[in-house]
Amino acid sequence: MARRVRDVRAIPLWLLREYLVEAGGRAERERVVGERWTATLSELPDYRVGGLAVGEVRMQLEGDEEALDALEASLAPRLLRGGG
Repeated sequence: MARRVRDVRAIPLWLLREYLVEAGGRAERERVVGERWTATLSELPDYRVGGLAVGEVRMQLEGDEEALDALEASLAPRLLRGGG
């Protein structure tokens, strides 16, 4: 079983949870459980750069490597945020 941790900025926890559900998971409180993978979400303190504060969520993924690769590939376009 593999484990991956990613801190995601500028996407609220509720929306990240929805993305995981749309990727085939089932929401169970702070976890989303999919076929051969589990994601645990937790809010982190805001990420700060000078006077700018951005929300941040930690996403812990556990499952088999192939399932996690597929999940991360399906989430990638949604997690991309352009900067200015």
